[in-house]
Amino acid sequence: MHSITTAQLAEASPANIIDVREPDEFAAGHVPGARNIPLATVPDHLDELRELDDLHLICQAGGRSARAAAFLEHHGLETTNVEGGTGSWIAEGRAVEK
Repeated sequence: MHSITTAQLAEASPANIIDVREPDEFAAGHVPGARNIPLATVPDHLDELRELDDLHLICQAGGRSARAAAFLEHHGLETTNVEGGTGSWIAEGRAVEK
């Protein structure tokens, strides 16, 4: 699995950022442009995710997104995990959407 830091994410401006946290966590603040697909529902969105390019997965610290990335890669999708997650993004003083 490919991984990047939150600083690299900010520079990359990927097309598709998937936040796998729970809806209440997502609503409290997320990376601008991210889309919420909670980890438990990722399998339900497999076909939909196959249609997307440049998948970057994020959660709060990197663990859940790493699990989602491993699952998706097992099913043939290329993904990038964002190490440090939204927690690092916020700690670095980056903007969030609510």
